[in-house]
Amino acid sequence: MLSSPQPAARLEAQGAVVPPLQDAPRIPGSMAGPSFLSGSRLSHPSPRARGQQRRGAATVEANLFSRVARIVKSYADAVVTAAEDPEKLLDQTVKEMQEDLIKMKQTSASVIASQKSIQAKYEQAQSAADDWYRRADLALEKGDEELAREALKRKRSYQESADGLKKQLAYQADAVQTLIANTRKLESKLAESKSKKDTLKARAQSAKASKAVNEMVGSLSTSTSAAAFDRMEERVLQMEAESEATQQLVIGDELEGKFVELEGGSVEDELRALKDKKLPGGTVRAQLPEGRPVKDALDAELDELRRKARD
Repeated sequence: MLSSPQPAARLEAQGAVVPPLQDAPRIPGSMAGPSFLSGSRLSHPSPRARGQQRRGAATVEANLFSRVARIVKSYADAVVTAAEDPEKLLDQTVKEMQEDLIKMKQTSASVIASQKSIQAKYEQAQSAADDWYRRADLALEKGDEELAREALKRKRSYQESADGLKKQLAYQADAVQTLIANTRKLESKLAESKSKKDTLKARAQSAKASKAVNEMVGSLSTSTSAAAFDRMEERVLQMEAESEATQQLVIGDELEGKFVELEGGSVEDELRALKDKKLPGGTVRAQLPEGRPVKDALDAELDELRRKARD
């Protein structure tokens, strides 16, 4: 448990209204002699002061609930805000919750320290009231009624102060319980936020990536892409047609050569038949021996014609 030499100042720094507490007078240490009646009167809290104390405790509680509500709201806003980076907002929210938790613990420590101080003053005032009551009884036993009356007046003063401090102590105890409960709630919320932070950050990164992809796809022109594919298809079809035409030309040349060869043979056959028709008597023209010169063949043919002419 933290302690503070100035609990009221720290509570005021946290926004709480803390009423000033009056110190109880020191209790006389001796009952011997007439000097035991000397000493200052312990003032007890007035109704106005007690009202301030109640308002102070209520203010502390209201400030804490307001802070918790603000933290929860900022946590929810950080998740749904689209104008800023969700990842940074999540980190910032957790950081703020941690800072608020530290402040709340400091406030709780200050209030608890103030409670202990009030408790000590209450015990001191109650002890003084009891002492003065015993002194009044002692004076009455000794036959000094006037002295007993004065002792009872002191006893009443201390008792009123003790009663006021007791009420203030009850209010302070309620404030402490509220602080402790709210601190535990905030600790639980902070632990839950930390566990969800990584999941939410992963979802935010996934959403950011999906958004970037969608924007990239949306920036592409559908008509331009379709026209480009159409041009590529036409180009492929043209190349296929050119290839097919070239293949047909090659096949046509081969066929033409074969037909030329066949037609050439037919011409030779027809020429040979024509020569055979012109030879008299159906004589078959002598075949040229293989390997003889053309001149010898012509000479042989001329000799044959001369022989026929002589006959």
